[in-house]
Amino acid sequence: MDRREVAALVAYIGRLDPRIIRTDQREARDQLATWHELLDDVPMTTPHGWDALATARQHIRVSPYPVLPADIARPWESYRRDRMARHTDPTPGADPDDQAAWTAELVGTRLAVATGSAQPAQYRAITSGQLGPDLKARLRENGSCIPPEVRVALAPYRPARAAREAAVDQGQPDALGVRCEWCQAQVGEPCRRRRVAPDGGARGTAPRAPHPGRVDLAAARQAQEVEQVQQTALA
Repeated sequence: MDRREVAALVAYIGRLDPRIIRTDQREARDQLATWHELLDDVPMTTPHGWDALATARQHIRVSPYPVLPADIARPWESYRRDRMARHTDPTPGADPDDQAAWTAELVGTRLAVATGSAQPAQYRAITSGQLGPDLKARLRENGSCIPPEVRVALAPYRPARAAREAAVDQGQPDALGVRCEWCQAQVGEPCRRRRVAPDGGARGTAPRAPHPGRVDLAAARQAQEVEQVQQTALA
């Protein structure tokens, strides 16, 4: 803001909150100089959402304290940080071999975004839409978004998951699909060796095969689901 804009801002705030009005000419001049020095790099408005007058008005509405230059500068800094956090540098159009031009365009784009002159450039978000018929058919065939040949290639690197998938393919209950009541392993986590320490507490760190109780619980859950499916089919 230049001095005229700062003077307009102070006058606007004084109309809403007379506590900042300075009737002495020297005090008013010092007040204007102070506000201009602290708000020199803060614009009055930007094309994309920033308005110093609206910021001052909001402060007067919600705060019992008079408006200070920091009450305008802090929201402006938050506005800048938010815009830069949402910005992804686009590839400059300058010749990559011209380092000076490349850097200048990159800096110029960032400055335009930070000062509110341009909107942040963001990666294109994934949009919602209908699945293609071929993708639906492949999902029904594979039962997973990971193709069978990929699962086979990944098996050596995730043996627990591979053993779990193999058990399910053979019709066995998925022991990791339920919580273990013995070692307290959550769904999807392997069981742990549980030992009683000298102080009476339970300790367990090394993974192990599912505890028998967990396997029995998974089998009971599987039988219950099969029974529900059969009853639904008969109904």
